[in-house]
Amino acid sequence: MRDTRRARLILGLLLAAALVLVTVDHRARGGSPLTTLREIGSWAFGGVQTAMSHVVRPIGDFVSMVTSAPSAHERIERLSEENAKLRTELSGNRLDRGRSEELRRLLGTAGTAGYRVVPAQVIARRGLPGFEDAVELDVGTRDGVRPEMTVVNGEGLVGRVVQAGSGTSTVVLLSDPASAAGARLERGNEIGVVQGVGEQGRLVRFKLLDATATLAPGDRVVSFGSHRGAPYIPGVPIGVIERVEATPGELTRIGYAKPYADLTALNVVGVVVEAPKRDPRGAAPAERDRKR
Repeated sequence: MRDTRRARLILGLLLAAALVLVTVDHRARGGSPLTTLREIGSWAFGGVQTAMSHVVRPIGDFVSMVTSAPSAHERIERLSEENAKLRTELSGNRLDRGRSEELRRLLGTAGTAGYRVVPAQVIARRGLPGFEDAVELDVGTRDGVRPEMTVVNGEGLVGRVVQAGSGTSTVVLLSDPASAAGARLERGNEIGVVQGVGEQGRLVRFKLLDATATLAPGDRVVSFGSHRGAPYIPGVPIGVIERVEATPGELTRIGYAKPYADLTALNVVGVVVEAPKRDPRGAAPAERDRKR
């Protein structure tokens, strides 16, 4: 009991002393005798505070990093998704512009040559029994497409339709080894046959039936045409002769032509549903050769 009274007495004396010191310091202002003690205390406790902040700050930063990590990860994922979407849209816009340009060339060629086409897009490359090089189109019988119709693009001959469903059709390319089409030299009436040789569509073989006729690199080859325009209509650009094979004593001459149509990267094509009323005489290849 006495210890409690003594503690209360000591606490009271300390509070009274503190009140006296505060009063003296306040009234003395700049000339306070406690200024030196206050500066010493500020220096001592300020140093301790600075030291503690250096110790605590990394811990606080780490805690902040841990607590904010999920939201940062979500932001990174969101930005990645937005970037992927933008790249997809940009690629789509480029593809749309490319397809529009191919369609423009296709319709321009068809209009110049006088035949009517159903525009189509290549949706797959596929093989068929008996054929190695074929593609599938997104048009079919409901669009007026039938087997044995000519297929072209804005550059030249592509192939012929061999199968037609209601919404899709299959085209054997000119580059297929089992494919053959009547052809002639654009500069004259020398006729021959164009056959696929594989080589990934880079070249086709032109067999000139007159061994005495002249055949040289740079000669342009166009389709000769089939009976009633099926499977091939006349006058479609096929390609330009790159090299001629020596055939001494043979009844034919053989050259290898680079197709005008890039048969390895087909996109927009057209199925000819109405043949020209007359042979356009292959006027289109000359313009293409000026661009080569």
